[in-house]
Amino acid sequence: QVQLVESGGGLVQAGGSLRLSCAASGGTFSRYVMGWFRQAPGTEREFVATISWSGGNTNYPDSVKGRFTISRDNAKNTVYLQMNSLKPEDTAVYVCAAKSTYSSARTYTNDLAYDYWGQGTQVTVSS
Repeated sequence: QVQLVESGGGLVQAGGSLRLSCAASGGTFSRYVMGWFRQAPGTEREFVATISWSGGNTNYPDSVKGRFTISRDNAKNTVYLQMNSLKPEDTAVYVCAAKSTYSSARTYTNDLAYDYWGQGTQVTVSS
């Protein structure tokens, strides 16, 4: 069983930056694809970023491409989401997720693919 704990959320002005962290325990972190998703009140969960085992492959939706960067440190069992040029529409609860896979290059954008989820961290961007 994998446990995921997010941190780093908070209140920031539009145009600002935040760095989210997700610490994993209880599994072989280096064999998990990691993803970030977000959900605002009254909306469906939205894919934000994903990264392969090795960190060599990443994927983003157009809404955050060029502003957000996902990275991982397998030695620290941690995945990060650097968010720059934040907009009010980025306001949401951000949740990290893990998916066990045999492929070192694979990434997943569909939330249904993920096996484990954290509790989330709130990000609020003021205008």
